[in-house]
Amino acid sequence: MENRTEISDLGEFGLIDHLTKNFEIRNASTILGIGDDAAVIDHFGKQTVVSTDMLVEGVHFDLMYTPLRHLGYKSVIVNLSDIYAMNATPTQITMNIAFSNRFSVEALDEFYEGVFAACEKYNVDLIGGDTTSSNKGFIISVTAIGEITPGKAVKRSGAQPGDLLCVSGFLGGAFLGLTILEREKKIYLESPGVQPDLEEQQYIVGRMLKPEARKDIIEFFEQQNIVPTSMMDVSDGLSSETLHICKQSMVGCKIYEDKIPIHDDAKQFAYKLELDPTACALSGGEDYELLFTIPQSEHDKIVLNEEISVIGYLTDIEEGVHIITKGGSTHKLTAQGWNAFAQ
Repeated sequence: MENRTEISDLGEFGLIDHLTKNFEIRNASTILGIGDDAAVIDHFGKQTVVSTDMLVEGVHFDLMYTPLRHLGYKSVIVNLSDIYAMNATPTQITMNIAFSNRFSVEALDEFYEGVFAACEKYNVDLIGGDTTSSNKGFIISVTAIGEITPGKAVKRSGAQPGDLLCVSGFLGGAFLGLTILEREKKIYLESPGVQPDLEEQQYIVGRMLKPEARKDIIEFFEQQNIVPTSMMDVSDGLSSETLHICKQSMVGCKIYEDKIPIHDDAKQFAYKLELDPTACALSGGEDYELLFTIPQSEHDKIVLNEEISVIGYLTDIEEGVHIITKGGSTHKLTAQGWNAFAQ
C-alpha cells in the first residue's frame, strides 16, 4: 500500500509550508507572497480586480470521478475565468481549503499539483491561503486578483442595441461530460465490479474535468484594440448568461440557433443520448467560454479569430430575448433554454 502521511503529523503551518514549498513568484506586482501575516501586491498604476468562488464537495464536484489534480486545476481556472471576463489579467490567487481526516498529505499534494499547473500555465502567483479541518468532505475557496488599465474594465451592463453577440470556443461539452460521468458513477454504485466506460469521449470528459480559461481571447482583444461593450463567462449556460447581459444592459437580443458553436464530438454524443445539442449549449454550463458584445464596426476584426463565433445581435429592450431556430421559428429564451411546446 502506498505511504499515507496523516495531516496531524505536520500540523497546520507545517502543512502549508509543505504544500507551497516549490512555489516561485512570477509577477512583479507580487511584492510579498506566502510566509508572512499577509501578502503585499502593487499593481503600479493599474486598477485591481478581485473575484472569489467556493467549491463544495457533493455540490460542485464529486470525488468519485474527479481526480484531485484536476480538481486543483479547475478550482483555479474557474476563478481566473471571472477575471478574464472583466477584460483583466489575473496576477495572484489565494487558496483556502477545508478537509476531513480521510484526506492524507499525499492527497493534498496531488490537489496542489493541479493548482500549481494552472498557476504556471496562466502566469499567476499563489500568495496565501488557509487550511482547516471540515467535519466531512472537501471545501475549496479561491480568491483571484487581477490588474487592468483604468477605463478598460468590461462590465455586463454596457451592451447597446445593434451590438453583435459573440462567444468563444464551443458550448455544451462540459454538460455532456458531466452526463457520462454521472451515468458511469450510477452504474458503478449499482455494480461495483463494472469498469467505467467513458466511450473514448476524451473531449467532453476533458471539458468537464479540466476546463481552460480564455486568456487567448483577452490577449486578442488587446492586440486588435477591441474593447467589448459587455462581457461575462459562461458558467451557467448560454441562455442564462445572455439574459444576464440583456437585463443589466437593458437590451433585447436575437440568437440564431445555427450559429451556436458546438463541437462535433459533443454533437454526436448528444444525439446518441437522444439529447438536443442546442439545449445542452443553452442550459449546460461550466464551459468557461467568454460571452461578449461588440459594436458592429468591430466585425471585421472579430472574424479574424477562428475561436470566436458571432451568434446574434442586440435589439431594443421591448423586443425581448429570442432564439431563432434552424427551422426559422422564433422562441422566447428562458434561463432553461427555450420551451419547444410554448406557442
